[in-house]
Amino acid sequence: MTVSVGDRVPEATFKHMTKDGIDDVSTAALFGGKKVVIFALPGAFTPTCSARHLPGFVQQASDLKAKGVDTIACVSVNDAFVMDAWGRDQQVGGNVMMLADGNGDFTKALGLEMDASGFGMGTRSQRYAMIVDDGVISTLSVEAPGAFEVSSAEAVLKAL
Repeated sequence: MTVSVGDRVPEATFKHMTKDGIDDVSTAALFGGKKVVIFALPGAFTPTCSARHLPGFVQQASDLKAKGVDTIACVSVNDAFVMDAWGRDQQVGGNVMMLADGNGDFTKALGLEMDASGFGMGTRSQRYAMIVDDGVISTLSVEAPGAFEVSSAEAVLKAL
């Protein structure tokens, strides 16, 4: 079952690369007492994700933060090494927190997984964006398969 607006974000732990190595980031630590924009995509280094989705959030980071967003996070069913390399490639700097959901635990708990085995990618995340206020989902925009319209940085800015 897919989460809905008004639901609490499920408990899970992400992996995040720091200068000291890989750290665990719990959903409680990420979302507790904060306004967080989190967006997910099927895979690091994939065409739409690299050309439009992640770059939009990097470019709009200051506008999002000006609207009260504490953290902007990108999540994908990839490992922390891949997410870190992709973040460096996309020059996210401190603008977007790159979170690995390597086993898809968070994605499955949200009910937003998809079967990308036809593309040789296994189980991945659907493309979506959420605004989370102190652990509660206030906005959830899930893309139709193959689409990129409702989860863009511009769409999130309009929703804030």
